[in-house]
Amino acid sequence: MTVSRIVILGGYGNFGKRIATSLSDIKGITIIIAGRNAHKAQTLCNELSSQKVNSRYEAAVIDIYSADFTDHLSALSPDIVIHTGGPFQGQNYRVPEAAISIGSHYIDLADDRRFVCDITSLNTRATRNNVLVVSGASSVPGLSSTLIDHFYTQFSQLDEIDFAIAPGNKAEVGEATLKGILSYTGHPFRVFKNSRWVNEYGWMSPRKICFGKTLGKRWLANIDIPDLELFPARYPSVRTVKFQAGVELPLLHFTMVVMAFLARIGLVKDWSVFTKQIFQSNKLFKRFGTDAGGMQITLSGTDNSQQSKEIKWTLCAENGVGPYIPTISAIILTRKFIDGSLTTTGATPCLGLYTLEEFDRESASLGISQTHAGAA
Repeated sequence: MTVSRIVILGGYGNFGKRIATSLSDIKGITIIIAGRNAHKAQTLCNELSSQKVNSRYEAAVIDIYSADFTDHLSALSPDIVIHTGGPFQGQNYRVPEAAISIGSHYIDLADDRRFVCDITSLNTRATRNNVLVVSGASSVPGLSSTLIDHFYTQFSQLDEIDFAIAPGNKAEVGEATLKGILSYTGHPFRVFKNSRWVNEYGWMSPRKICFGKTLGKRWLANIDIPDLELFPARYPSVRTVKFQAGVELPLLHFTMVVMAFLARIGLVKDWSVFTKQIFQSNKLFKRFGTDAGGMQITLSGTDNSQQSKEIKWTLCAENGVGPYIPTISAIILTRKFIDGSLTTTGATPCLGLYTLEEFDRESASLGISQTHAGAA
């Protein structure tokens, strides 16, 4: 299948515009910036086309919730559909199902646990139509699993996966991303801890860890992501999988912790209904903090000589490039579709579809630094 037309749903949004920009060096492709706002779509097309680019840009008006969405998508004749239009919490599979029905590959940046983990329900239909449907092509589980796969062979037994993400306060955070987080703030979700499935609560259990000299120590709290369910199955020896994220400013971080407590005791049912108000109030604090963020994964277990082993990998993104990180998995997969190196079909979470070396090549121009301690 020759790939020449790529539709980015939510193409002028926080992540979509970064994907569109990053793919601009590829000759012979047309990138369709699609969304409900014609003016925003056309403005970004004009902006990108005015630069020195190899790709061609088009704008399209499309609403994933409209009754004739599939017909509108089909009219764009995409070879790949990249879905960035979150929040994915509560979304059904109408977008990937539409892509399958018109014979288009599909990639999304979903971080919702059920959306990503259950995407395999579309496997038979995707295989029958000879397309690949990938969910979670983002920081998690796309990059996180790629990193763990890279170091996994250095362990005879991997006991614990402990990872965290700490964005800078000045980094762009979309309203959809915030709504997704608020939807489970203070609500329980299952985690694999000491070989048992137990409940943790969104945005609770605060702790502080060091992300290295540049970022220093950052506060974290519980976040629900697909990896918490996918990794115990992918790495059978693992006994504990832990993930947390945080807000750089302690005032905002602990405001979220208090909000989580209020939800847990039942005083607030769902904080996501206040997304617009909270999103606007957060803008008042954007001049504080930094634009530097990071990601850290600590792997603990036994090495191949039966000695205790710990590997700690840390990524640091400065100068406001942090929001590019969630897009890199989708960009890598799109490039692999275009050059013909990705030929898998079916429907799957983003696991095992690219290597750490491919991530390094794609991220090199962004100035992202990586360090790891304890690796052979």
